[in-house]
Amino acid sequence: MSYATINPYTGETVATFPEATDAEVASALDRADAAFHEWRKTSFAHRAAVLQKAADLLRRDADEHARILTLEMGKLFAEAKAEVELSAKIFEYYVRNAEKLLAPEKLPVLDPEEGEAVLVHEPLGILLAIEPWNFPYYQIARILAPQLSAGNVLILKHASNVPQAAARFEKLMAEAGLLAGGFTNLYATRDQINMIINDPRVHGVALTGSEAAGAVVAAEAGKALKKSTMELGGADAFVVLKDADLDKTIDWAVFGRHWNGGQVCVSSKRMIVVDEVYDKFMEGYKKGVAKLVAGDPMDPATTLAPLSSQKAADDLKVQIAAAIAHGAKAEEVGPAVPNKGAFVQPTILTGMDGDNPARLWEFFGPVSMIFRARDEADAIRIANDTPFGLGGSVFTKDEKRGFEVASQIATGMVFVNHPTKVEADLPFGGIKRSGYGRELLGLGLKEFVNHKLIDVVKIDAHF
Repeated sequence: MSYATINPYTGETVATFPEATDAEVASALDRADAAFHEWRKTSFAHRAAVLQKAADLLRRDADEHARILTLEMGKLFAEAKAEVELSAKIFEYYVRNAEKLLAPEKLPVLDPEEGEAVLVHEPLGILLAIEPWNFPYYQIARILAPQLSAGNVLILKHASNVPQAAARFEKLMAEAGLLAGGFTNLYATRDQINMIINDPRVHGVALTGSEAAGAVVAAEAGKALKKSTMELGGADAFVVLKDADLDKTIDWAVFGRHWNGGQVCVSSKRMIVVDEVYDKFMEGYKKGVAKLVAGDPMDPATTLAPLSSQKAADDLKVQIAAAIAHGAKAEEVGPAVPNKGAFVQPTILTGMDGDNPARLWEFFGPVSMIFRARDEADAIRIANDTPFGLGGSVFTKDEKRGFEVASQIATGMVFVNHPTKVEADLPFGGIKRSGYGRELLGLGLKEFVNHKLIDVVKIDAHF
């Protein structure tokens, strides 16, 4: 596993980084364990001060942080700055809410005369976070902020193509005043990941990534009887009902599929359009996609980023060819993308119904699957015809009807009149092969705590 910064736009290898040695991993575990025993005793006020300082520093140096994201994984610079701001907002959410979310809970008991039962939420210890490259800062913030707030400490194994982003976040937390060992970035190998999971001082693992990676890590955690959360792939449905405002819906469809270069687990990968408006939607969608401008992600005029690496682009092209071989029809849209950079031509796939196995795949890039539904019921059927269950969206002028349709889509998140999105104050997570567990809000905060019962029985209570 080679850690390197390779600019996806130029193909230039900017820097390489050595993998951690076993001795460095052992030392990191020792430091993290010592840090936990100190950090768990800190007040909520102290934890909040560190997180607020981190948020302030992210905003102060937003351009510097954003440039690293664009350099390493090709994100549009404007989107990189938005990710920096989102990360700061996540820190601030827990600054404002962690203490009350973790407050002891007095339980209702059948006979109050016998005593009092209280549920307290205590930290577990060291956690391992394994994170992907598509949102290098956000993925860290959404696990680090709640777990530091809960009193845990974190070891990070980030994706191998964003080593500078990982190192910069570690530096950020040190600058914010977090004690040494409270957050550690390691350029770990696969064998070392197993070593960390099996260390008795490590109490859980949170992974965001592919199904394959999730299956391997979840199995290792399971063997070690460690708690895990898995945020995996998605093929979100974008359901368009016959009364949708098509102009706004088409704009959201173009954005929902192509933001972050289309490399988002919750991007709108499957457009499902009822028959009455299918042709008009398709016409407008093609025009919208054709307006995208591929180019230098640092250029404000660019609206379509390169993929994260040349390998990612090559793999996606192979996947498109395989879908065509299974009977899909592919239409490339818009002006030709540059030869320079890890670009893939925006592509629309149709004919994905029936037995075409490609309808069940996740395409990570500017590839849109578009389905014609006979009616609303058929649209719901197609939306649920997937092994994934992460997010989805429904577009209609009738908000009540939108809610009713959303309630029939089997995912962890559904949005009405907006593509699936990420916010600091909304929970995130899915079902089925999209994984298990939740991140953000109180749900994410309490994934890795000991919900301890303390039951105080009155001394004179009857046997």
